Amino acid sequence: MTIFSKTVLTASVLVACALSANVSAAKQYVATPASSEWKVAVDTPLECRLIHQIPNYGEAQFTSRAGKKINLDFELKMRRPMGETRSVNLVSMPPRWMPGDAAEPMTRIQFFKQFDGYVGGQSAWAMLTELESGRYPTFSYQDWQHNNKLIEVGLSAVSFQSPYQQFSSCIGNLLPYSFDDIAFTVLHYDRDSDELNKASQKRLSQITDFVRYSDDIDLILIATYTDSIGGKNVNQNLSERRAKKLEEYFMTLGLPKDRIQVEAFGKRRPIADNESPIGRNKNRRVVISLGRSLI
Repeated sequence: MTIFSKTVLTASVLVACALSANVSAAKQYVATPASSEWKVAVDTPLECRLIHQIPNYGEAQFTSRAGKKINLDFELKMRRPMGETRSVNLVSMPPRWMPGDAAEPMTRIQFFKQFDGYVGGQSAWAMLTELESGRYPTFSYQDWQHNNKLIEVGLSAVSFQSPYQQFSSCIGNLLPYSFDDIAFTVLHYDRDSDELNKASQKRLSQITDFVRYSDDIDLILIATYTDSIGGKNVNQNLSERRAKKLEEYFMTLGLPKDRIQVEAFGKRRPIADNESPIGRNKNRRVVISLGRSLI
């Protein structure tokens, strides 16, 4: 963070403090040490979620999902969504048992009307760092219902360490690819075989892992093709064997048969020249498309 941005944030905190001095005391929402609880609500190779209840206000959630890049989202889920868009100061506050420590400005964001509060990227990681060090990331904004009042919402660091360790371990075990990375996949076969080649078997294992841990894959489309070497019936039968084998494979993962649609095209619809070995290799393929229900 630059010196300029720190100066701006510090000024924002001072303005907020000045405002609170001229109006009634800020309304504070934070769990007491006795009631503070953190919990890992989701721990799978697809998603990790760490939650914290804020009495009379709502719930704080840190979420990281499977993907090529490490990611983190924070959401402040409010029982009563914001009635107006508000500029919000995010400050790291010391707990009461650290009276010698000062408040440290972190960033300034916006909470939008009718939406939960959101913090992403580096700022979300910084919040975890502050909690790990025993400090309280705190949001401060002007009450949209009473313009002469401030709202302060803090995340308590009490009972944070153990769930945070589990959350960190979960992030380390996330799959290094997302649904979008495997939703449409083209795999290839060796000649005259219903077994995928080695590279495609590895790719299929990635799809398998995602399907195994996901509860919202509701449709799989399988389309198999051959090259043009051999007779029409021979290629059609080979294409059907390939399709049937994959259908049975996905059924062993727990997908019902009516959610798996297969079609065998044989040597029809080539995508490359069958006169060359490279072209024939491209044509010996299966296209797997995944459908996902919206939650």
